[in-house]
This record gives sequence, C-alpha cells and structure tokens, in this order.
Amino acid sequence: MGLWSLIVRFFQGGGDFMYPIAVVLVLGASIALERYIYLTRTASRNRRVWNEIVPLLAQGNFRQVVQLTSKSDSLIGHVLDYGLARVQSARRRDDIEKAMEESMMEIVPRLEKRTHYIATFANLATLLGLLGTVMGLIRAFAAVATIDPAQKANLLSASISVAMNCTAFGLMTAVPLLLIHAVLQTKTTELIDSLEMASVKFLNSITERQSPVPAAAA
Repeated sequence: MGLWSLIVRFFQGGGDFMYPIAVVLVLGASIALERYIYLTRTASRNRRVWNEIVPLLAQGNFRQVVQLTSKSDSLIGHVLDYGLARVQSARRRDDIEKAMEESMMEIVPRLEKRTHYIATFANLATLLGLLGTVMGLIRAFAAVATIDPAQKANLLSASISVAMNCTAFGLMTAVPLLLIHAVLQTKTTELIDSLEMASVKFLNSITERQSPVPAAAA
C-alpha cells in the first residue's frame, strides 16, 4: 500500500502532462506485447514446419512437401508454397527464386508491422516529459513573482521538484520502450534471416535433385 501511495503521489505531482505520457506508455506496451507474442508464435510455427520439411526434402519427396506447405498457416510454408507452385513451369532456378522473393515481399511488412511505432512512442514520451517540465517551471516562476520574497525559495524549489516528475516519468516510459523496440527488431531480423536461409536450402535441394526442375540445362 505504501508503494502504491508513493506512485499515486508521484503521478499527481507531475501535472497534466503525466496523463498523455501514461497514454503513450499504454499504447506502446500494448503494441510491444502484441508484436512479441506474434513474432514468438511465428518463429515457433516456422521451426515446427521446417523440421517436418527437411527430411522430405532429403528424400526428394516434393509431393508430400507440397501437401504440407499448402495446408500450413506458417510463413515458411507460405514462402515454400510459392516456390513449389513454380516448380513445374520454371525453366531455371532463378524463376523459382523470384517467386519466393515475391512471397518474401508480402511477408516482411507483416513481420515489421507496427514495430516502428514503439520507437516513436519512446521519443514522444521523452518530449512530452520535457514539455511538461518546461510548462511547470513557467508556472512556478510566474507564481513566485507575486509572493513574499521570504517564501520564494521554498515555493520555487517545491515547484521545480514537482515539474521534474514529468521528465522523470517521460524517461521511465521511453527507456523500456526503446529496449523493447531493439528486442523486437532483433527477433524480426532473425525471422527474416531464417526464412531466407530456408529458401536457399530449398532451392539447393531442388537443384540437386534436378528432376523437378530442368535447372541443369539452364
């Protein structure tokens, strides 16, 4: 209860700008949570599907790979399904590769969706905190101009302390959001790299088999 009272007093002491910073914190945290869950689930699904596909590729069982990828809701299944759809009509390896690159162009925006807003919210929280502090200092100096000189020092120090709460809250919001943004960017990059690696391994497997695609003649 003591901690909660301290938090409430800190929030109330920061002035009106504490509320928009709180809204920014809630929005940023909501997006971060949604993105983290989405990226974690996507990575798990990709890993599971890829582990099922690898032995089939080693056996050259492309028909079963087609059945697996067409039914899968994973991103890696989507990418490989694009490539497999071109296997019969492709004259060379580049045709399949271009089809898979087209699929990647659809997938990457879904992986990066809304993540950039987190960094924007972090910067916004910092700026709102500074603005709240500046506005608080303006009010403080305006107030001490009309009171007894003996009380000016006490009132000014109290007003500055209150105004600094806004900057502190803005920084306490911005720092975690920036860290979360970095983590999400790392997870997104790892996912994209894993998809590209799987695409290359898939293309190499098709080329080595030579039977599904007349790539050797190209």
